[in-house]
Amino acid sequence: MKIRKLLHYEAPPLNLLLLADPSQEQVEKYIANGECRVAEVEGEIVGTYVLIRLNDKTMEIINVAVDVRMHGCGIGKKLISHAIQTAKALGCKSLEVGTGNSSIDQLAFYQKCGFRMDGIIKDFFIDHYGEDIFENDIQCRDMVRFSMDIS
Repeated sequence: MKIRKLLHYEAPPLNLLLLADPSQEQVEKYIANGECRVAEVEGEIVGTYVLIRLNDKTMEIINVAVDVRMHGCGIGKKLISHAIQTAKALGCKSLEVGTGNSSIDQLAFYQKCGFRMDGIIKDFFIDHYGEDIFENDIQCRDMVRFSMDIS
């Protein structure tokens, strides 16, 4: 598997990005302000993540997505590891990520990757998304924030 920066003339892998964020409008906003990386297997894009800079010392992973056919193969963990190394190489000391209160698998995944919970933004998904989001029979209302010291 190869992980690389999306080239400026390539279209972002919306099919994957929309797996992690159902709003194409939101995806397009952060793609415009961030750096998109893609994971390829035999020339096919099977995973992606987007990094944005929050300040001189902190970056945020905005979206991590893996093709559903490739779930359970370790691609997500490799993408997170790559994001950590990329943020370090860019001089950052911390990395953040957020996910929905209803995203049970993602809540566990980020903790397994070494992130620690450090906050909740109440009603984030109510305030920023036009339609209600449900996962695991739970309404996605709040964003759970995680961070990691990478210094």
